[in-house]
Amino acid sequence: MKGPEHDAVSKAKRQAESGNPNGAVETLESYLETDPYNIKARMQLAKTFVYDLNDPDTGILQMDIILELEPDNTDAMKALVTVLAKHKKNNKRTMETYEKLLNASPDADLYNAYAIFLRIQMTDFKRSAEYYEKAIALNPNKPEYRQNYAVVLLKDLKDYEKAKHELEVLMRLDPKNEPAKKNYELLMKKKFDSDGNLKKRSFLRR
Repeated sequence: MKGPEHDAVSKAKRQAESGNPNGAVETLESYLETDPYNIKARMQLAKTFVYDLNDPDTGILQMDIILELEPDNTDAMKALVTVLAKHKKNNKRTMETYEKLLNASPDADLYNAYAIFLRIQMTDFKRSAEYYEKAIALNPNKPEYRQNYAVVLLKDLKDYEKAKHELEVLMRLDPKNEPAKKNYELLMKKKFDSDGNLKKRSFLRR
């Protein structure tokens, strides 16, 4: 049965989608005055601040309120790390929140997102690769995970044999992936001989 919560959230979504995010905020804040512990309405309010008003700090405050009410709310934690992970200044808190999520609700998408954070913001390429491997183990047929992993192997870890394997799998999963084909051709040309063996580095070259 639909009630005041559903009406407020639905109205706010329509307002935001039609280009009236301030109206959406007013609708949700008005409803929350009567039901301040309502998680769904407060989550919609947080999303409106972050994505429609480009006000991530206020959105984070709303997520913090949700997590005070429900410390184990994984949806709020996932929304929070998505916002926090965009800026290095938040790295400590982002790490802490990811650790809670990984203990509470690990899944392939979370492993992939954490691996991206580890690579981009923490420049921890080894751990990033480990979490891409975890994502692939849970969902081996998702091209996105293979592509992200291949990038770390190629650009950061310089593990060309593993990169070759990942690109080969990626091209089987996604035959129309032109960047994968180009990267594979370049890799084979530069790093492997005509027999498909990894070229040995010459320490005599200056």
